[in-house]
Amino acid sequence: MTPDQLATAIRHALVRAIEDGALALEPAQVPAEITVERPRNPDHGDYATNIALQVAKPAGTSPRAVAELIAVRLREVGGVASVDVAGPGFLNVTLDAATLGELARSVVVAGESYGRIDRYAGTRVNVEFISANPTGPLHLGHTRWAAVGDAIARVLEAAGAEVVREFYINDRGLQMDKFGMSLEARALGTEPPEGGYHGAYVDDIARQVVAADPSILELTGPDRWAAFREAGYALQLQQQKDVLDGFNTHFDVWYSERTLHSSGAVERGLARLREHGHVFESDGAVWLRTTDFDDDKDRVLVRSNGELTYFASDTAYYVDKRDRGFDVCIYLLGADHHGYVNRLRAVAACAGDDPDVNIEVLIGQLVKMMKGGEEVRLSKRAGNMITLEDLVDEVGVDAARYSLIRYPVDSPLTLDLDLLVSRSNDNPVYYVQYAHARIASVLRNAGDLGIDWRGATADLSLLTHERETALLGLIGELPRVVGTASELREPHRVARYLEELANAYHKFYDVCRVLPGADADVEPINVARLWLCGAARQTLENGLALLGVSAPDRM
Repeated sequence: MTPDQLATAIRHALVRAIEDGALALEPAQVPAEITVERPRNPDHGDYATNIALQVAKPAGTSPRAVAELIAVRLREVGGVASVDVAGPGFLNVTLDAATLGELARSVVVAGESYGRIDRYAGTRVNVEFISANPTGPLHLGHTRWAAVGDAIARVLEAAGAEVVREFYINDRGLQMDKFGMSLEARALGTEPPEGGYHGAYVDDIARQVVAADPSILELTGPDRWAAFREAGYALQLQQQKDVLDGFNTHFDVWYSERTLHSSGAVERGLARLREHGHVFESDGAVWLRTTDFDDDKDRVLVRSNGELTYFASDTAYYVDKRDRGFDVCIYLLGADHHGYVNRLRAVAACAGDDPDVNIEVLIGQLVKMMKGGEEVRLSKRAGNMITLEDLVDEVGVDAARYSLIRYPVDSPLTLDLDLLVSRSNDNPVYYVQYAHARIASVLRNAGDLGIDWRGATADLSLLTHERETALLGLIGELPRVVGTASELREPHRVARYLEELANAYHKFYDVCRVLPGADADVEPINVARLWLCGAARQTLENGLALLGVSAPDRM
């Protein structure tokens, strides 16, 4: 019985108490989700729930009285060995050994689908992240979102949502012009303009542009730097795409800001906002009254000279996303974008949406890298930045992704590069991947011994050792972890869960012999433990996949 199945059984017991007239509660007052968790103290059973505390007040009785009503009915459920009421009204549930052990079989049979839930089934989510200018390599700040944004999308998909990963290309405006002028200058052997772009990558792109079309140097004036801008834009954007693909982050949509304007989306967005009555004119400019919805000041959409502001693009882009059918629009922004939170929420409200439902803005904090006890500061190729490629070159894709995802994004992060390349238990990604490789080795050895554990009759009720039941309990937690990580947009919870699971497996393996000794017969306990190993391996693999990290069979 999985935690989800137990939650369903608890729900049925609660509904039965209502139907029997024992509990004065309306069925609609039963919570949509019933939380079932592993107690920290194994003496408190296999699982615990606080459902009685949640419904006692609307039922007009005490939590312990509700808990007793549920316990009586839950004890009749097959597979439930005992139900105890503890403290103010907690329910502690112990499953019989066979029921708990069968979790291992269900995980192996489910395979890659184990851990997937339907919490967000029918919900379309747009996750926009990185959204860098196509004027240079992706730097360390982008790298954090490249890992975390993709992981958020993965856990939302595992929770049943239809997710689109989107990269908004800032390919319009002054920075693009300066990029073109910088490329032109380097091609001519001169210095970039004030506020232009530097670094060896600028020289590289300029050389590539000229090599592809030597006649570009025959152009003059704005025609020449504009030609360099367009050619360099195409090369730099492709470089960003290639680097992200190599980082195991793949976008479904690359959305050009230029397209936003050329398609008429900006005009449509302004029209939508006017319909809802939050657009006004003052001093010859067109404004959006975002102060109606907690923004610190109203925002200009069209300047008095008729020029659209960047904020006009922001508003049109949000409306465009909603017009494309997304129920939830998630923005992942850098540490210098705190001011965008309220203004984007206000945009959603001005467009007639619920900012608590239809839009979310997550802010990621800064990342720095340490090596040899000192901060790594500059990239030789990119000038005054550390690039995604620099990080991957140092530690590899798996270690980079795992370490960037492992911490909450609203906290600054320091990466110890020496630790991330070490083959030790202090290195979290190595520790988790090693657990998977260790299990894979055990299963290979079983095959070498001729043990067909999947085809053999398995008595999983034999899995009664405290290390076995602890491991089973953690294996059963993956669906709950997926639910929490998806709801809170916190994939670091998956990483921390995997570390706990890896630790539980190592402890199990140290005291519970899995394979028979030399010349010994294969016993039922060996087969049962191989099923447990298979379930642990599958759970580790599925969890690592949620982070975009590989699950190696050998290390």
